[in-house]
Amino acid sequence: MLGRFIAERARWIVAAGLAVALLAGAIGAGTLDVLSLNRFEAPGSESMRVRDALAREHRTGSPNVALLVTARQGSVDGAAATRAGRELTHELATHPGVGRAWSYWTDGARETLRSRDGRQALVLAWVPGDADRVRREVLPRLAPEFTRTTDTLTVEVGGGDEVFRQTMQQARQDFLRAELVILPLVLLLLWWVYRRISAALLTVGIGLFAVLGSLALLRAVVAFTDVSTFASNIALVMGIGLGVDYGLFVVFRYREELRDGSDVAPAVARTVRGAGRTVLFSGVTVAASLSALLVFPFPFLSSFAYAGVAVVLAAVAGATVLLPAALALLGRRVERRGPVRAETQGFWFRTATRVMRRPLAYGGAALSVLVLLGTPFLGVRFGLPDDRVLPASAPARQLYDQVRAGFTVEESDAVQLIAAASDPAAVAGYAQRLSRIEGVARVDSSAGSFSDGQPVGPPARGFTASDGGERLAVVPTSARLESDATGLVREIRALPAPFAVEAGGYPAELTDYRDGVTDRLPLVAALIVVVTFVLLFLMTGSVVAPLKATLLNLLSLSVMFGVLVVVFQDGFLADVLGFTPTGAIEPSVPILMFCIAYGLSMDYEVFLLARIKEEYERTGDARASVPLGIARSAPLVTAAAGVLAVSFAAYATGEVVFLKQLGLGMALAVLVDATLIRGVLVPALMRLAGPANWWAPAPLRRLHGRLGLVGHERTHRSAAVPLPLTD
Repeated sequence: MLGRFIAERARWIVAAGLAVALLAGAIGAGTLDVLSLNRFEAPGSESMRVRDALAREHRTGSPNVALLVTARQGSVDGAAATRAGRELTHELATHPGVGRAWSYWTDGARETLRSRDGRQALVLAWVPGDADRVRREVLPRLAPEFTRTTDTLTVEVGGGDEVFRQTMQQARQDFLRAELVILPLVLLLLWWVYRRISAALLTVGIGLFAVLGSLALLRAVVAFTDVSTFASNIALVMGIGLGVDYGLFVVFRYREELRDGSDVAPAVARTVRGAGRTVLFSGVTVAASLSALLVFPFPFLSSFAYAGVAVVLAAVAGATVLLPAALALLGRRVERRGPVRAETQGFWFRTATRVMRRPLAYGGAALSVLVLLGTPFLGVRFGLPDDRVLPASAPARQLYDQVRAGFTVEESDAVQLIAAASDPAAVAGYAQRLSRIEGVARVDSSAGSFSDGQPVGPPARGFTASDGGERLAVVPTSARLESDATGLVREIRALPAPFAVEAGGYPAELTDYRDGVTDRLPLVAALIVVVTFVLLFLMTGSVVAPLKATLLNLLSLSVMFGVLVVVFQDGFLADVLGFTPTGAIEPSVPILMFCIAYGLSMDYEVFLLARIKEEYERTGDARASVPLGIARSAPLVTAAAGVLAVSFAAYATGEVVFLKQLGLGMALAVLVDATLIRGVLVPALMRLAGPANWWAPAPLRRLHGRLGLVGHERTHRSAAVPLPLTD
């Protein structure tokens, strides 16, 4: 019905589609300006309560801006350097937006704010407000103003918010540069696949429609909730990928209908009825996988869910409505030039047939390779991100490289404690015990400063609130912060205190965020598996096929995660890829990759199973339907995987480590899924299962029948090809 409507009103639909694309472009152009910046923080957590208490009761907070000051002559203790350092600290403290500033020269000459060689010192500042205010309003003015060289000092600007401001800027440049490479490269690959520039342009057009549509939809979402700026990056990556994926499937099916003798209008109608249904199932599967991110109460991760669902909606609409209308107008001008080789003579038919003759041998070999590649994931260590997500050339990265090399501790990363205490003796005893924790350089409190249980300084000023509450600052060594920041936070929180106390500060905030992410991982994985299992059952009417697909997808993803550990955690190929390994992986990116890769794997599974099931329903031959279905879908899956792999690989050339992980991991996952999984393990397992591939308990078969989702459009082709399944 829909297909006939599209064929009959193709001109109007194409005109309306172009108008919608232009409107979406106009709306989406302003989306980037209204998206939010986010920190790695867990709303409602202990560390967030401490942050609020510090601002409310003590008029301070963890320093999020740092100035590294280098004396041009002599040391920072010289008269000229001391005078210039005090003036610089005062200037920073009075800069618009800065709440408080302190330094080596104004805070009792603390040795931890001075480098070991005496040539450098730190000025720290607290800028109140959320990430949008700090990174968009304050730092763009502050950073260039305070980056300077005078006769006495050289000043460089850093700090946690400055690191991630530069990360955002670099990521945006990387994405734009990658898109400039991806679009012409994808167009070239599609021309090679189609051998028709018109079909290639149409498919790229659907990808662009998906990008513009998703950005416009995100603009609407922003009216109701915060959406991270990184959501726009996902819209770019997935928009091109899914748009091309679905475009390929529709064009391939349309060409097939034309080859079978259909006229243009009936071919369009059959394409929408057959391919459109599969695209819709695929889109729902991908959207369901990404929607699982909404389980996380973090705007950074939930934003990816909004972006993913928006991309799916735009890509499915473009592929099932706009693209068929354009094909109706082009008619036979999208057909492949020259003779088309018979399906039974193609590479994928021969490969599937060979695998099905010896399923245990080929399947076992492929399984061994995948398990070997995925095993390193067992040694994964989730850690906290720092300035090394940036390239070595980034100003903030260069600042912290000097801090790591020249300073014994990182004062700005102190663990901040809020205590309901009023007894100086109790505060002093607790501070002494804290200072004995391994990796603690110093503890500051209103009762004095302590190191290794011994007093090393006078009482800290401003550590007692007006209501009598106390603040303590636990300053870690660089070595402990580098090796086990999360463990340090846990030890501090576990230490018995004579009063109620809560821990915050940057290490605690990242620890709470990491714990919030990892604690919900099993729930997210279970939701994705269950939802996609149900969707595949609705499509196939089988419980065996969805179970097999789930296991194969998890196997494919284990390879992606194994390579992430070997490369980005352990540092293999770090010099080639241009990054600095930290010995751990920040958990947000692998979670995002899991959702995207799982959705795309199911995407290919839907394409493959739809064709195999169609052949099985047409012939009733459980064996012969597999290589025929693979022969008809594998060229499509291979082409789509190649285009997606190239698209993702382009992001691996970026400068930000997060993008390198996303690009390399996703490109590998797509290629493994389209080759070893779909080309070897699928036919091997389906050969072993035989008719049981389509088995379901009687009650579920009746349920599937009542839902009306059974059956494909039957086309008149030759009978099933008998397969020689023995050598």
